[in-house]
Amino acid sequence: MSVHSPFSNDRERLILPFLGGFYERFAQPFAWTALRLAVGIMLIVEGWPKIMAPMAQVGFVESVGFHPGWFWSPALAVIQVLGGALIALGLFTRPAALACGVMLLLTLRYHMGHPYDVEALLTPAGVQAFAASPELAANLSANGRALLASDGGAAFLSAAQGKAVTNSLFWAGGAFLYAAFGGGYWSLDGFRRKRL
Repeated sequence: MSVHSPFSNDRERLILPFLGGFYERFAQPFAWTALRLAVGIMLIVEGWPKIMAPMAQVGFVESVGFHPGWFWSPALAVIQVLGGALIALGLFTRPAALACGVMLLLTLRYHMGHPYDVEALLTPAGVQAFAASPELAANLSANGRALLASDGGAAFLSAAQGKAVTNSLFWAGGAFLYAAFGGGYWSLDGFRRKRL
């Protein structure tokens, strides 16, 4: 029985067998590292505002069953930012990615169960104020502004809802991939293993 690394290739099955070494030593480790960096950096970027306002997520975390919210809101913010940094570095990748993956699944569950409500979020006065404000409108693409103006925000919120669900699903999958397989060869975990 042979054991293969995540980046091993059966050269007999490759269309261009002479590229096997390139795939194993560069292309696959590079792709693995690039995705790991994207997952980690995204978690940091999305988590940083939560670190800056640690109590802003109290209602959210309590709505998904984490009580007391005053504890879990900052705790999840730290998990997201610290976990993202550890994933990006490839240090303690599996436990960090597992914690972030679970957090992202909770976010996915929340977004799927709590669609954005047009009446609550975009009142007619709010839509008019948004359309009249160049500073606020500048935050949207031309397509986003058109969606907002066309029907009072229903299509805009539907697009935002779809994006929230898709992003949570994609990034949870990325986190669980690293929880299962680790940081790969170009990671601090791999470097530590080689030194031991």
